[in-house]
Amino acid sequence: MISETAGGARLLPWTGTDDKPCYLIGDGTGYLSRVADNIESVQLGMAAELLDHAADMLADGKVTTPQLRYLAARMAESLRDVHRIALSLGARLPVPVASVPDGAGERGEPSPGA
Repeated sequence: MISETAGGARLLPWTGTDDKPCYLIGDGTGYLSRVADNIESVQLGMAAELLDHAADMLADGKVTTPQLRYLAARMAESLRDVHRIALSLGARLPVPVASVPDGAGERGEPSPGA
């Protein structure tokens, strides 16, 4: 599993040597952030096209075992890319602040008379 780091590090959509994750530290507005955004967009587009291709192949009764194996390998690669993108985006989501409902005390208890 890829771990997210604190302090605004972004998991990039590619790996380094030995398939190790690459991170970018910054405010998300620089050149490398835009390159990463573009690569993620391409990867997501390729995943959508691969899903369409898979549906076509699965509907075709003449597809061979090697063709299905090739499809499964490409789908595994694509799923790995999409998973990395999801982890990266999830790690950058703001943490929601707990809100206290109207009429509740500091500990979430109903206020007197409620």
